[in-house]
Amino acid sequence: MSLLLLAALQAAGVAGGVQTAPTPVQEVVQAATPAPALGYEDQLRQARTLATSGDPTQREQAISVYNAMLQTSPENSDVLLARGRTFAWMGRYTEAETDMRAVTTRKPDYADAWSALGDMYLWSNRPQQAAEAYGHWIALVPDSSEALIARGRAWRSAGQMEQARADFAAAGAHGADAAQVASLNDSTIIQLAQPDAFLADGYTWQLRAGLDSTGFSGGRDRWLDANVSLRRKFARGSLALEMLNANNFKRSNSAWALDGYVSLWPRAYANVRYQVGPSSGILPRDAWRVEVFQGVGSGWEVSASIDHLRYSSDTEFYGIGVGRYTGNWYFRYKLQHVPGVGSGSWSHRGVARNYYRGNADDYIEVSASTGRSSDLDRLGALVRNSNASFGVNWVRYFKPNWGVKLGAGYSDDADGFNEHDISIALYRRW
Repeated sequence: MSLLLLAALQAAGVAGGVQTAPTPVQEVVQAATPAPALGYEDQLRQARTLATSGDPTQREQAISVYNAMLQTSPENSDVLLARGRTFAWMGRYTEAETDMRAVTTRKPDYADAWSALGDMYLWSNRPQQAAEAYGHWIALVPDSSEALIARGRAWRSAGQMEQARADFAAAGAHGADAAQVASLNDSTIIQLAQPDAFLADGYTWQLRAGLDSTGFSGGRDRWLDANVSLRRKFARGSLALEMLNANNFKRSNSAWALDGYVSLWPRAYANVRYQVGPSSGILPRDAWRVEVFQGVGSGWEVSASIDHLRYSSDTEFYGIGVGRYTGNWYFRYKLQHVPGVGSGSWSHRGVARNYYRGNADDYIEVSASTGRSSDLDRLGALVRNSNASFGVNWVRYFKPNWGVKLGAGYSDDADGFNEHDISIALYRRW
């Protein structure tokens, strides 16, 4: 009997408590047994984990899982939206839009789909369409401060600051954190001491062509100045190549310049310019300037500048300024000093600008100055003596990528030749 028992144990693969290795037949049977299939929730959870990992390879795997799920359930809006979100995270915006639009068409009351569609448009530099999509989200959940803040950010990216502030205020009324709302409102203040410093979102290039005509009292010949610039936007600023031509005193001179703006550190940027002209003439041989702007407090900005001009001799002047941003208004005062005999000379310049359409493109500006000053609106930098000067500029983008600037000015010149100036410039951006 003991021999029969031992044989039975060996046949079962156990002898003395030791399990024997599976036979070749058992291995074949085990290999042919399929793993249990994942259920719908497990597949969705697995795909979401892959999609939110941030790893491109895992996101591709998530797309494969979503594709397989849609093969068996092509009408599943949740899976289609999840795939669309993943496409958006991968920067594949065309595919993302196709998926998300299919969901919003099929289920127009699906709030999360409108939220995701708005995000995708915002990430792909289409803020107007983002605001429209977020508007559908708000219509479905009107008490959601999150939806109002999202649309406010879209309006801000589109340059529509009044609409942005209205949404941020509504978000505050619906329970958004007061500090967050205050910070968002501060971010809508258009903080550009030089409006051409940074191109609007969605544009990389800007072409500007301008003409300036100046007449004088006392029979002096009229001046006619022209300039063309091509500006390129970069991640941290912009750089322009400019060609300048001056026809003054029946003489004509040309010059070339590079004019750049660059972000430095939080709330700070700089303007750096270098201009090369003729060896002798009405334009300087060369000129350079550096000006640094720093935001301080809530809506304030200070600046410091150095300008250098070289004709037959060198001239330098130094400036400090203080600016104030409030709503759609910008105010600035700048004091400049030109070293010279005795204590040198001083000039004062004030500017008031209103962004009358609530964006960073369209504004009207009034300026006044006195003393020996730098005029940055005409051919880079000039030094002149005047008892008082006044000017007004109006900028309007009549199409998203076409704009015009009109200007007029008057100066009571200290040398007795009072001047009146008119100017026009056209803008094209893409």
